[in-house]
Amino acid sequence: MASMFRQLYDRALGWARHRHAPRYLAAISVAESSFFPVPPDVMLAPMVLAQPQAAWRLAWLTTWTSVLGGLIGYGIGALAFTAIEPWLLASRYAAAYQQAVAWFGQWGVWAVFVAGFSPIPYKVFTIAAGALSMAVLPFTLASLVGRGARFFLVAALLRWGGARMEAQLRRHIDRVGWAIVALVVVGAVAYAVR
Repeated sequence: MASMFRQLYDRALGWARHRHAPRYLAAISVAESSFFPVPPDVMLAPMVLAQPQAAWRLAWLTTWTSVLGGLIGYGIGALAFTAIEPWLLASRYAAAYQQAVAWFGQWGVWAVFVAGFSPIPYKVFTIAAGALSMAVLPFTLASLVGRGARFFLVAALLRWGGARMEAQLRRHIDRVGWAIVALVVVGAVAYAVR
């Protein structure tokens, strides 16, 4: 059990070196911005470690496909919100959706930019933006800047750290993995208590 995260990490690195890895990264990026629960960082990070010379290309691919997925999420919110609203409000995303709506009320389009770095899933913001009829062009530009900043930062850190970072990450991946699990559990409990 102690090496579970190391095995997953090694598997992710293997996938990152696969010849179709950019397609998988693009698919995850599109899906995550509209309905899928796994962030593209989990694929981007090992891909940059495996191919540091392609860091900027991979960050750009992740960014524009994430924005495309965001537009799909926007379309879901704009065209199908009444159909998904009962499910959304009964799901674990209900509190996050209400938070996104509050942020839109407080900050407008800047909430989309902030969403790129917030712990609230980005798909919640994309659906909320569509449901609230936010103007598409500002939404798209804020998504491009916010998501781009996040993914280029991830790519830059991993490109800079390179093999040293990969070795350190592999050595401590089990501790990092369990720390992330603990943070998710604490976050879930905090949302449940609210």
